[in-house]
Amino acid sequence: MASILSSCLRDIRPPVTVFSPSMWGDTFSTFSLDKQVQEKYEKAIETLKQEVRSKLVEATSGKLLVLVDTIERLGLAYHFETAIEEKLEQIYNEDQEYDDLFTTALRFRLLRQHQYQVSCSVFDKFTNKDNKFEESLGNDVEGLLSLYEAAHVRIRGENILEEAVAFTKHHMTRHMLSLESPLKDKVKRALVHSLHRGVPIIEARVYISIYEKDDSRDEMILKLAKLNFNYLQNMYKEELSELYRWWNNFDLKSKLPYARDRSIECYLWGIAFHFEPQYSYVRKAVAKATQMASVLDDTYDNYATLNEAQLFTDVLERWDMNEIGQLPDYMKVVYQYIMSIYEDYEREATKQGKSFAIPSYKEAVKQLARAYNIEQNWIMERKMPPLEEYLKNSVITSSIFVMFTAHFPGMKSVTQETIDWLLSNPKIVVSTAMIGRHIDDLGSHERENKEGKYLTVVDCYMKHYGISKEEVLSMFEVLVEDAWKDISNEWANKTGSIPKEIVEQLVNYARAAEMTYRNSEDGYTNPEKNLGPHIVALFVDPIVI
Repeated sequence: MASILSSCLRDIRPPVTVFSPSMWGDTFSTFSLDKQVQEKYEKAIETLKQEVRSKLVEATSGKLLVLVDTIERLGLAYHFETAIEEKLEQIYNEDQEYDDLFTTALRFRLLRQHQYQVSCSVFDKFTNKDNKFEESLGNDVEGLLSLYEAAHVRIRGENILEEAVAFTKHHMTRHMLSLESPLKDKVKRALVHSLHRGVPIIEARVYISIYEKDDSRDEMILKLAKLNFNYLQNMYKEELSELYRWWNNFDLKSKLPYARDRSIECYLWGIAFHFEPQYSYVRKAVAKATQMASVLDDTYDNYATLNEAQLFTDVLERWDMNEIGQLPDYMKVVYQYIMSIYEDYEREATKQGKSFAIPSYKEAVKQLARAYNIEQNWIMERKMPPLEEYLKNSVITSSIFVMFTAHFPGMKSVTQETIDWLLSNPKIVVSTAMIGRHIDDLGSHERENKEGKYLTVVDCYMKHYGISKEEVLSMFEVLVEDAWKDISNEWANKTGSIPKEIVEQLVNYARAAEMTYRNSEDGYTNPEKNLGPHIVALFVDPIVI
């Protein structure tokens, strides 16, 4: 009897969630880049860059730290990368102590963010005999804000920075009503999202609006930031238009009505990985890989029976178009879609001299399908595995390997060694993947349990630890915090011969996850609240200069 029931179960289709259509319609369907406008921006940017570079060279001490921070917050750092690194090395070697909290915290954060080993003991002088921050600091809002941002690059065991988060949050919240712009805007933004964990280009767009209200602003730097943003925005619009046409050519919206149409939101993940002009290939590749993973996820999770899912997994494993005839019609569409992306990948990798990346990408796609299939079996059969087994599978379902191998042909610095390192599951990769997985689980639990009919990872944790749903969700938040500490530690320790830009992308993956699933909401499935405003700010509305 049990075997009959099990056999029947394998042919049952899961309850299909009907997702809302893309909120963007054909907003990004066409865009014609005006090259004359871009050239005009380029000339103005180049002129201002020279003047800002002179300011950077001349600046010293605390003023230098503020200048570097301003340039970075405004999204301009890539123009002055060498000059900034030289200046920060000078700051680090001078080892100057500052008496005020603002500058001490700023120096600490900037050096940590640039992979320097700095001790949190620099904050000891601001604490009392009980190792608590002096209450007199509670009225120094600029200092509190600087400390709050510095505390978000903490690593495990830095208790003084754990204390700093609670201390600064309490006092900044207390002062909110009495603050005026732009300080009020800075504090409000920080309490919503710390700078270090924000997607750089989103933070830049937010900060431009804040900085122009600041009486102490540098008009030259502000103008450069505005010109630079509009220049980038035109480039993003062109990439988005290309991506929109690519996605529309597959017509998956009508062929696979069970799958989410989120190509614009996927591009936002691409821009989170790298917003600078030279990374156009990376942005588009990450967007395409993210949309593919999404279609694959929805096929397993939202439509396929267990028998269909197993068949698809087996056929994909053999990676042979001659076997497509075995698949149901809707799965043929999915298979052709995956193969079309692969053919483009193979062609581009060969063209870029990165053909060594092809096997790892193919394996990453197969691996993701296997992991989705395993997870769906657990859910449909209501047999959640031991926690360790679930977590191991979760590193794969985070899609991190597909997203990274997908853009490797466009990265000059990537070698076979880079790929071997990524696939060896180093700590920073696992920590990053788990941030994505836990934040996603926090945001998508309600949708995925389909009104209590199916088990999710939350149930897995409840069973393993014998705790309530609320306690599990709180545990996820702690796990996310711990993973961020591990990422900060690995970032500061550097990673030998692995290109810095690859490690930086891992940090940016975690930032994109924070952006997407903020406040435990699934901003990918329902982008109106979380991602929609960012998309409008970055890709629709230019800055008035």
